[in-house]
Amino acid sequence: MAISGHVCPRIILVLNIINVKAAIIVVLAFIALLYAGDYAAVRLRRAPTGTVQVQPYYSVPLKDGKTEFMYLDPQNEVCVHSLFPHLGHRPCWYVTRHTNKQIKV
Repeated sequence: MAISGHVCPRIILVLNIINVKAAIIVVLAFIALLYAGDYAAVRLRRAPTGTVQVQPYYSVPLKDGKTEFMYLDPQNEVCVHSLFPHLGHRPCWYVTRHTNKQIKV
């Protein structure tokens, strides 16, 4: 391993790879625990969903290269009060920031 006080560069590389793998595992475990806790909070909450009014519109490309927008009536979108999407709905914090819903034709 050590020759006259020097450490082999291969050993340093292997140790760095092990540290990177350990850091990735820790980050993935943290994200999994955060998602599981968020899911448990949604399931235990009495009213986990809310509604946000969104403005849907069609985006129709024309032959001359321009785009025509046709706005529909506002609709209420069901959202979930959480950090991540659950129960087939997007989080309310995301829906409130994206109230225009583009439908490309």
